[in-house]
Amino acid sequence: MSRRLPRGWAHLALQLAFWMGFYVAYQIVRGLADRDIATAFWNGFHVIRLEQWMGALFEPALQRLVDSSELLIKATSYTYWLSQFAVVALALLWVYVRHHDRFFGFRNWLIAANLVGLAVYALVPTAPPRMFPEWGFVDTLARYSSINHESGLIAYASNPYAAMPSLHSMDAFIVGVVMFGVCRSRLARTLWLVWPAWVWFSVIGTGNHYWLDVVAGVLLAVAAGVGLFRRELFSRWRTASRA
Repeated sequence: MSRRLPRGWAHLALQLAFWMGFYVAYQIVRGLADRDIATAFWNGFHVIRLEQWMGALFEPALQRLVDSSELLIKATSYTYWLSQFAVVALALLWVYVRHHDRFFGFRNWLIAANLVGLAVYALVPTAPPRMFPEWGFVDTLARYSSINHESGLIAYASNPYAAMPSLHSMDAFIVGVVMFGVCRSRLARTLWLVWPAWVWFSVIGTGNHYWLDVVAGVLLAVAAGVGLFRRELFSRWRTASRA
């Protein structure tokens, strides 16, 4: 195995320590971020009213679809808990080992986007849909899962008023784009292409995000990517325009 590591065990350990340090700091800061409950509910209410004004408040109907199927309940719940950290970590490790030249761009894209998202959480706390049962939303995790936002370390480390933007959706988009670009088989590329959409469905279906949160998360991912890779993108655009 050591022969397959691009730069040896020490460098891998450094990257793991770097990422875990970022993860721990992220969770601490996120957990201690502004918890102005009144403002968070006010902002969440405005998101709901905006979607209603747009004629696109479809989340309660989508949740009813999820709640009608035990398979969908389990699948969306597991996706919510595993997509942002477990899948991201495994994707990072796989890219590190198999496509090392793409690793640092992948890692930096994730970190840059998450840092901006964390700043938005602190500045604009927003209560998630599950906190508005009067609008027809359901806390799927609290109702059906033994692990929810009130469980142990999750309750301590997470910020319950961090709906906008959806970092689950943002991370899934980044992972999907990178993995689609590095995988070779048609099946793998198709699965990674579908992955972000499934995560978006899951975070809405479990009552943790509005669809506008998902859109904001994707836009944040795109903005962070353009900011980091603008020179490379511009170079490719110039090459394509000359062809």
